[in-house]
Amino acid sequence: MRTCVPRVRSGAAVLVAVLAAHSAFAVEVVSGKLWHVTDAVARSATPANVPGTTPDVTFDVNSPLNFNSPGSVQSFLSSASAFNIVENTPGTLSSAISNGTTSTLISFAGLVSVTNGQKFTVTHDDGLTLVIGSTNLGFSTGPTAPITSTATYSGPTGTFPFQLVYGECCAGSAVLQVSLPFANAVPEPASSALLLLGVATLAARRRLFNQELSRITKV
Repeated sequence: MRTCVPRVRSGAAVLVAVLAAHSAFAVEVVSGKLWHVTDAVARSATPANVPGTTPDVTFDVNSPLNFNSPGSVQSFLSSASAFNIVENTPGTLSSAISNGTTSTLISFAGLVSVTNGQKFTVTHDDGLTLVIGSTNLGFSTGPTAPITSTATYSGPTGTFPFQLVYGECCAGSAVLQVSLPFANAVPEPASSALLLLGVATLAARRRLFNQELSRITKV
């Protein structure tokens, strides 16, 4: 007499379950890197001025980017908006971020989903550069009192990498408010490789289980 034992899920069902679990890794965040720089460098917030050295601080952030009270980069990094903070240079977070001699340059990078003709409004003090794909939106890169600027994205519709470089100089308040349509992060190659390995392992185990099950039921 054969013993009725339920078989394991099909490979397709297992794959769906693994992919669903893997989707949790695709989160809408961007990375931030902060450097203490000279006032002269912070006065020109451009990608060319981003240091090639190890950042003083690295962190992640959700959209929208918003810090203006009590008006310092330090308060922003201390808020719930920033997380996974790594202080590569001890004392950076507790130091006076902008005191007339030590200014700040921050580079944000990630993915955004945009449409041609989309408008972006930024309140800022001081300058910034926002590049989406290969399109520079043309914001003022130099020192300014808190102002609100609007620019129109003229590039193609789609999901593209972006870089936002923000400079805080001249011993003034730090203000940066902009809502960016962050896109889901693309899984890193290592994560994709682990996913494929997991699927292959599950499939192999299912085959072995079914082979053993068939042998037992024939006895």
